[in-house]
Amino acid sequence: MNVLVTGGCGQLGRALVRRADTHGHAVTAVDIDKLDICDPAQVDAYVTRSEAVINAAAYTAVDKAEAEPERAFAVNRDGAGVLARACAEHRRRLLHVSTDYVFDGAGTRPYREDDPIAPIGVYGASKAAGDALVHAAGGTVVRTSWLFGQGGPSFVHTIVRLAKERPALRVVADQHGRPTWTDHLADALYRLLAVRDLAPTYHYASEGATTWHGFATAIVEVARTKIALACERIDAITTAGYPTAARRPAYSILDTERIAGLGIAMPPWRLGLEELIAREMGGST
Repeated sequence: MNVLVTGGCGQLGRALVRRADTHGHAVTAVDIDKLDICDPAQVDAYVTRSEAVINAAAYTAVDKAEAEPERAFAVNRDGAGVLARACAEHRRRLLHVSTDYVFDGAGTRPYREDDPIAPIGVYGASKAAGDALVHAAGGTVVRTSWLFGQGGPSFVHTIVRLAKERPALRVVADQHGRPTWTDHLADALYRLLAVRDLAPTYHYASEGATTWHGFATAIVEVARTKIALACERIDAITTAGYPTAARRPAYSILDTERIAGLGIAMPPWRLGLEELIAREMGGST
């Protein structure tokens, strides 16, 4: 299958390119310099030359979005809508990647696909608006969480950089989620393309819930096996102790039973972390 991947230069887009051969697909990966997903004419030209589309293009600067809502909504809502309508017109399957940030984080159990959304920031609101347009056009939304991948930028890369420089780090310990390796998600997206009848929405995240503090602790532990680090301790702090422009959901663990029911695997995020560190710091290719 010839698959169009938007956001091709992002960490998920690059993972989709890396994993394409494994699933027997040819990929056309494009980024904003080649395809503006807000431009119907450009989108139409690319969609007609493809058999399926995976939309990994997004405005993901969560804090910056609070000051730039127009830009966030232009890409995450309007661009998603243009892409979804073109796919519907030309009868191309669309998988649209979304986020756990569409939920408010007030839950106490993993969020299911049909739980009410209630974004608490511009980024989440813009993604939710795009999801609605994708659903309206018959596309499939795949929500994921705490994404990290080769080349970054990601939380993993930030923690490793800081751990090289500082003897102590302070990391939030009262936000809960499921880190997700881009290669795990890329494999899942390709598996979904092979499913005949798709639900409107799926949740996918690598196995294992943690906090940002727990994730950071694992990152330093694994990285230390490959490189020298200055970090000697990681202090747990509250969200209030690390103020940001955008509010984050306190609890955004995704329920992944629906996608698991299709036989799609969710390996532990720790395995993805170890592979990422090995590739970037251990000389693996």
